[in-house]
Amino acid sequence: MRYDFDKVIDRRGTGSVKWDLNEELFGTDDVLDMWVADMDFPCPQPVIDALRRRLEHPIFGYGFPPDSLYRAVMDRMERFFGWKIEKEWITFTPGVVNALHAAVRAVAEVGDEIVVQPPVYYPFFRAVTDSGCRLVYNRLRLEESRAGARREPGAEGTGTLTRGRPGAGPADRPGPVRYVMDYDDLEEHFRTAPGFPGKSHRIRGLILCSPHNPVGRVWSREELERLAEICLRNDCVIISDEIHCDLLLGGSRHVPTATLSPEVEARTITLMAPSKSFNLAGLSASFAIIPDAGLRRRFERARAGQGGVNVLGLVAMEAVLREGDDYLSQLNAYLTRNMRFFAGVLKDIPGVRLVPPEGPEGTYLAWVDMSALARRRGMVRPEKAGRQDGPGGASPGGAGPGGAVDDEALRRFMLHEARIATDPGYVFGPGGEGFHRFNLACPRSVVEEAAARLERAVRAG
Repeated sequence: MRYDFDKVIDRRGTGSVKWDLNEELFGTDDVLDMWVADMDFPCPQPVIDALRRRLEHPIFGYGFPPDSLYRAVMDRMERFFGWKIEKEWITFTPGVVNALHAAVRAVAEVGDEIVVQPPVYYPFFRAVTDSGCRLVYNRLRLEESRAGARREPGAEGTGTLTRGRPGAGPADRPGPVRYVMDYDDLEEHFRTAPGFPGKSHRIRGLILCSPHNPVGRVWSREELERLAEICLRNDCVIISDEIHCDLLLGGSRHVPTATLSPEVEARTITLMAPSKSFNLAGLSASFAIIPDAGLRRRFERARAGQGGVNVLGLVAMEAVLREGDDYLSQLNAYLTRNMRFFAGVLKDIPGVRLVPPEGPEGTYLAWVDMSALARRRGMVRPEKAGRQDGPGGASPGGAGPGGAVDDEALRRFMLHEARIATDPGYVFGPGGEGFHRFNLACPRSVVEEAAARLERAVRAG
């Protein structure tokens, strides 16, 4: 069937976190909601049909995942990724965040360390600290290059320009801009700490966001292999959050971390769900794939008392895993067009830039650097009050000439002048300062209105 993603559906009055809590969260209802990562599109028709059939039965007692659901997960992994998995590797969970907390407790004890790669999905931080563990930041590095030049992280936030080879072209011509992993920094974290007679690190796991939220990277096989090699060498389990694995833009290809090699497979906990791809977040249905039996037992013990997926979530999950491919194909094409439109508009708005300029490789989330706008409008804090940048260099919103970006002032600008509710970048941890995350999983008319509001607010200053 043909899905009409242009249709605007009013979600107010449905108990929607995204649309019904504006007064409580933002102090105003006069905002366009483009924040939390759920979509303003209808669910796939096979989900609605399957739920209607189940609702015809008047009893909703305890349920369990049927064999057909296990088979649907196994078939999808092989069909999409060439990954042959076993039934016993699969554990169904009521949400990826729920599973994330269990995964941390499965690999680490109180006082141990877990690596995260900010700026990153903010529940990662609580999953670590609520488990009594310590956060280790392996910050992503924003690479900015120009023809004939390469931009290195520096004290001024935007970096220090260094010349490339002669004849490469004008130094001010735009080049590739994207985030990369800082492998040298990660290696440094694993090195033996100083002390007498010597103190070893206590890093037990690394939480990988793949594809990455909010920066939109779809990691290549080569990038993942280098990361996995470091983790294997240091006996570090990879907790791979792959909830956005279906949302691929512009021909990107997702590689599940566990498919790199049998050795990596045995040291990886993979977390997936249909909630982002098919707009099922309210049904709390997800699954973990854990090939190693010992690791799987620890995961199961860690989630004792958390419960399982409700009966309607089980029905919806099986329906989309078996019959959601057509919807997904149309959705990704629509999201790609939305992102291209948004990217085109932002190129003409002074002080605002999409990173990367052409839009993300995956997810439906636009990561927008507003630090130049903030500085031009005087939204800065004294440099001495700013965060000190660690390995990986400064972020655009970090300390620079005149100080660091005042993220609260920038947030107020978005809410009260642009009248758009977005996620401020600082909630995603170090490196998110000066950014805002826009959710473009909405009808084109909403994206157009958001772009128009932003441009009017910027040019009015």
